[in-house]
Amino acid sequence: MLPAERLVYQAHAAQKLQPFPEGVRLVVWPIVNVEYWDIARAMARSVLPPPMGQPRLPDIPNWGWHEYGMRRGFWRLKDALDARAIIPTLAINGYVCEAYPDVAGAAREAGWEFMGHSYKQAPMHDLDDQAAEIKKTGDAIRAFTGKAPVGWLGPGLTETEDTLDHLSDAGFEYVGDWVVDDVPVELRTASGKPMAGLPYTLELNDISIMMIQNHPADEFEKRCRDQFERLYDEAETEPRILSVAVHPYISGVPHRIKYYERAFDLFSSKPGVAFWTGEQILNWYRCR
Repeated sequence: MLPAERLVYQAHAAQKLQPFPEGVRLVVWPIVNVEYWDIARAMARSVLPPPMGQPRLPDIPNWGWHEYGMRRGFWRLKDALDARAIIPTLAINGYVCEAYPDVAGAAREAGWEFMGHSYKQAPMHDLDDQAAEIKKTGDAIRAFTGKAPVGWLGPGLTETEDTLDHLSDAGFEYVGDWVVDDVPVELRTASGKPMAGLPYTLELNDISIMMIQNHPADEFEKRCRDQFERLYDEAETEPRILSVAVHPYISGVPHRIKYYERAFDLFSSKPGVAFWTGEQILNWYRCR
C-alpha cells in the first residue's frame, strides 16, 4: 500500500480520543536512540566532511564521533534522566545488545522500554530481506530483555511500501516513523491487524537541530520550551503528546547536555505533566 492508503486523513484526531487519566494534562515521550555503526560501511551521518569530498573507508573520525556517544554521551543522558526519575524509550539497534552490552544492560536494569530500531543502522530500503531483519531485531531484544518489543522506529525513519506489513506480522504494534500529528494515529496493514503511529518528532530531534540546521547548543532548550508552552495550553481541552528524541553522540556531549537537562526541568515544573514510554502511550490509546 502507498502511504495515503495506510493513513486516513483526520483534521482533529485528538478530539476522537479518550482523555488522559485524571491528573495528567500533557504527556512527554522521551526517546534515546542508540545505534551500531558498522566500520566497514559508510557512516549513517557525518560531522566531518571527507577529504577532497571523496568518502573513504574506514571512516575513523565519524565512526569515532558516534563511538564517543556510546562511551561517554549515553551515560550523561542516563544520569540526567535518572536524576529526574524519568523512564524513557530506548530506540535500539538489535546488535547493540551484543556490541555494547553495558549500554543495553544499564537501560534494561533501569526499566527503560526497548523499541526496535532495526538490527544495524542502515535504511530499510537497503535491506535484502526486511522481514528477516525485523524478526532478527525483535529476537535480539527479546533474548536480552526477556520481553518482545512492541514499538519500532526505522533507521532515519525509513520505510518501504511493505515495511508496516512486515512489522505487523512480526508482532509490532506501534511505529514512530509517521510524524503526522501530536497524538497517535491508526495505520492500515495488509493483515488488518491494528498498527498505531505514535507522534515521534523531527523538530525536537537533536539531529535536525544540531547537525542539519547547525543551531547553537541552546536552541535545543529554546525549541523545547516553545513547543512545550503551546502544547501545554492546548492540552487543557484535548490530549497532546510532546516527544523529544536525542542521540548520545550529539546531546550527550559536554557543551549540550545542560540544555537537555534544562528542558526536562521545565517540563517537570508544570502540574499535570507525565513522562510516558511509547508502550504506555499505546496502552492509553488502545484503552488497555
